[in-house]
Amino acid sequence: QVQLVESGGGLVQPGESLRLSCAASGLSFSIYNMGWFRQAPGKEREIVASISWSRRTYYTDSVKGRFTISRDNAKNTVYLQMNSLKPEDTANYYCNAGLTFTNSVPTSEGKYWGQGTQVTVSS
Repeated sequence: QVQLVESGGGLVQPGESLRLSCAASGLSFSIYNMGWFRQAPGKEREIVASISWSRRTYYTDSVKGRFTISRDNAKNTVYLQMNSLKPEDTANYYCNAGLTFTNSVPTSEGKYWGQGTQVTVSS
């Protein structure tokens, strides 16, 4: 049974940082493309960042230069380091496993999802 468990969310002020973690089990983590998505109230879910099994990364434009995705295959964990957080980053963040890519750009969501972790950026 595949499980993805996110952690690290919370309430921070604008300009502060958070690091999200997603611990995976029940799958061959090292060969999976992994991603972080987010969904704010009243908005559609959007991809934030992704990292392929070969460590190619992708970022949506609004987080480029502020967020960094990484993975530790020894720990079956993917991370999202979020710096210079803005109120518009407020959302529930979800880990996803099994994305597909075309020319290093994610083109479809994976089959497996975590339960989400809330990030709130507010003064």
